[in-house]
Amino acid sequence: MTMASDELRAQLVDLLLRGNAHMSLADAVEGFPPAKFNDKFPQGEYSAWGLLEHIRITQNDILDFSTNPNYQDKAWPKAYWPDPATTATAADWRRTIALFHQDQQALVALINEPQTDLFVKIPHGTGQNILKEILVVADHNAYHVGEFAIMRQVMGTWK
Repeated sequence: MTMASDELRAQLVDLLLRGNAHMSLADAVEGFPPAKFNDKFPQGEYSAWGLLEHIRITQNDILDFSTNPNYQDKAWPKAYWPDPATTATAADWRRTIALFHQDQQALVALINEPQTDLFVKIPHGTGQNILKEILVVADHNAYHVGEFAIMRQVMGTWK
């Protein structure tokens, strides 16, 4: 790897884990009251847990696409959102957050793998490369974590 490649990898990891211009998922969910996991925000169609699960599902799908030569497309949008009628438990909440972090760490490992060429087209894709997919994950996560933060404001769930 070159110094430029090392710096790019470090910047991508920083973007995924720390956000810089936006809060992390860990910061957004800290102290969220369990009694509100399933509450839908005013004028909203999904719950706080539903939004977190969407973030997790999408990140996992992009990880799968990026690493699995046998990747199968999912039905959009249905497969990317949990059933709105689901009543999530505290265990579901913890599982969603744990799996989000597990997949995030797998993306970090992919970025840091010296054999990962960030610019080579993914063979089973339609022109995407790992760099683009990492940027899509970071962008999608930032968008919805910001939405989650606003949801918390509207719902009055910040301390």
